[in-house]
Amino acid sequence: MGNDIVVDRSKSQLSDLWTKEDYWAIWLGFVIIAVCLLTYLNSGIRQDIEAKIAAANQVQQQEAAAPFKTIAWYKAADEKKALKASGSPFGKFISHWTKKPGKWNTNPLDAFVKTEEQAKAEVAKAMPKYEDAKAKAEAALTAAKAAEDAARAANFQDPALNDAAKAAIAQWREAADAAAKAKAKTKAKPFNIFPTLIGFGIFLALFFSVGTFFMGKSVPAFIRGFFLVFLVTVLAYVLGNQSFSKQYGIGAEAWGVVLGMLIANTVGTPQWAKQGCEVEYFIKTGLVLLGAEVLFNKIVAIGIPGIFVAWVVTPIVLISTFIFGQRVLKIPSPTLNIVISADMSVCGTSAAIATAAACRAKKEELTLSIGLSLVFTSIMMIVLPAFIKAVGIPEILGGAWIGGTIDSTGAVAAAGAFLGPKAMYVAATIKMIQNVLIGVTAFGVAVYWTTKMEVRDGERVGFDEIWNRFPKFVLGFLAASILISSISASLGKDLGYSLIDQGVVRGGTKAFRGWAFALSFAAIGLSTNFRELAHYFKGGKPLILYVCGQSFNLALTLLMAYIMFYLVFPEITAQI
Repeated sequence: MGNDIVVDRSKSQLSDLWTKEDYWAIWLGFVIIAVCLLTYLNSGIRQDIEAKIAAANQVQQQEAAAPFKTIAWYKAADEKKALKASGSPFGKFISHWTKKPGKWNTNPLDAFVKTEEQAKAEVAKAMPKYEDAKAKAEAALTAAKAAEDAARAANFQDPALNDAAKAAIAQWREAADAAAKAKAKTKAKPFNIFPTLIGFGIFLALFFSVGTFFMGKSVPAFIRGFFLVFLVTVLAYVLGNQSFSKQYGIGAEAWGVVLGMLIANTVGTPQWAKQGCEVEYFIKTGLVLLGAEVLFNKIVAIGIPGIFVAWVVTPIVLISTFIFGQRVLKIPSPTLNIVISADMSVCGTSAAIATAAACRAKKEELTLSIGLSLVFTSIMMIVLPAFIKAVGIPEILGGAWIGGTIDSTGAVAAAGAFLGPKAMYVAATIKMIQNVLIGVTAFGVAVYWTTKMEVRDGERVGFDEIWNRFPKFVLGFLAASILISSISASLGKDLGYSLIDQGVVRGGTKAFRGWAFALSFAAIGLSTNFRELAHYFKGGKPLILYVCGQSFNLALTLLMAYIMFYLVFPEITAQI
């Protein structure tokens, strides 16, 4: 009889591979990853890029004898940076069919259609600024060449001439960057994304329907409901790309929740649409794809300081906030407490989803946590960089602070960019390091909940129970990160950047991940009733928990970042 139980359990676990949502999130995510890898790493694209990288590397090696980076060295570096596999025919195909509604100011139709006349008007408006920036860049290049020639004529033995050349080249780089940004605005082209949106919506419906079928759900019912979710998602992108929304960081995720809630709590989400609101199915697939963006070589590049900020502060804040919620605030629901704590301390909604799955939190608790995260993310991405600038916090320290405290990866990059390129790099990298903790947090919560929170006196919890509780899609997230990181490392820095970072990721997985996340937020809104949330928000304790936890997070992250980047490892900071 015992053997029969073991056999039945094995069969059940095997059938889970094609009947459970977590596994289908992995399979769908890896289908996208596999297609991108097979396409971007094909010999045609790779050989062309390899040849150009080799030529640029040869130039840089020849210029390495100079005591500073020369003009030729920088031009070779620019040539390598411009080598992006996403510019290949496949990359352009993906970009075309996954295109989101664009920017607009007063007319929302501008997000979908740009006429020939509008494109010409934009180009005409941008050209004077570009011509001016181009002239300044050319003048700066002439001055830089003269300074470099003078230093070279002295065989680079005159420190004063070397410093003058270095300063002149830096001014040229700054002017060249400004000219490149101005030039980008002169490339406006007419477009009409209505056909591609319709086609992509049909593709996504069929794509997710594969898993829906094997999970034993009604495919026609899912597809009917999906198109309402997709419509709300498109509208959320439109509102998120409006100039005011972009200025204040109110993205498609926030608008998806707001629009969905407005529908759900006014006219009501139609019954036929509710089967398309597969919140966790969408976001779990997106999280598997997010793993492809967590590259270990980028984590290593920033060194031990970033790891300390992300991997030491985060668990301290998570555990402290949970204890504070349990013992001081006495929040009635431990699951709500841990989901909010993970959301706020780790990396926002991604961590909240994984944690909610591990502790089996209620849908309303997850929604409340995500809502708090979206509100505070929008506030912090504006207030935090402004405060950093106002009080004169160094750029790298400010970037580390932003990366360790603001929840959303996109908001982190935007806030970091407000301070400068170094801050954006540090902030985005620390957030990437922090994303690794999604899996660790989910496992830790699964173990704690099964062995401490839900175990009865005298019972022993086996590995099977922990495994059943552990969210399996996290394994997909980790596997994607390990796979893509390993391939990127094997290709080397330059080829890995061109084929993986600027090909597989930015030219494939990232586009699909963005849509999957946006769909999940629209679905959250459509399936949320304010009356259901009111019970959990009673007394304002969740808000107090988030504010207190985030305050502690802000203080501890700033302290740790200062100690690591400026006291313990200043040499690493100097090289960034």
